[in-house]
Amino acid sequence: MKKLQFKIDIKSSDQNVFETMLGLKNIETYEQWTAEFNPTSTYEGQWKKGAKMYFVGTDDQGNRGGMVSEIADMIPSKFVSIRHYGMLDGNTEITEGEQVEKWAGGLENYSFHENNGVTTVTVEMDSTEEYVDYFNTAWPKALDKLKSIAEK
Repeated sequence: MKKLQFKIDIKSSDQNVFETMLGLKNIETYEQWTAEFNPTSTYEGQWKKGAKMYFVGTDDQGNRGGMVSEIADMIPSKFVSIRHYGMLDGNTEITEGEQVEKWAGGLENYSFHENNGVTTVTVEMDSTEEYVDYFNTAWPKALDKLKSIAEK
């Protein structure tokens, strides 16, 4: 696994950026910025430490799929850690096998640091080599979209 990091400064409070990024007040704010990864991107579950989360969307053929994850840590307005441990194929969880073993246990961490009304969002994530170029292209676009939503 390769560690990737992405950062952006957003002119808004850490609480607002946190709530906007996770869609806590309105899931649509989450769906808007994650549309850069998949236009149908959403989540099912709760942003609480220890909770299971599905990060889901549909493919070009309309098939539902995504990641099976756990909220490994949660400090409101400061930090979220997501541990991915499986895949979702339709409604079936796949938590073992060659497809999953490449990246199972990988973390996606979001940190929020506010200074003088500007919040720096830092995303650190583990990625398999095959997805590095994809994430290096998609994450900056997604964070730009988050910035435009949170600064409204």
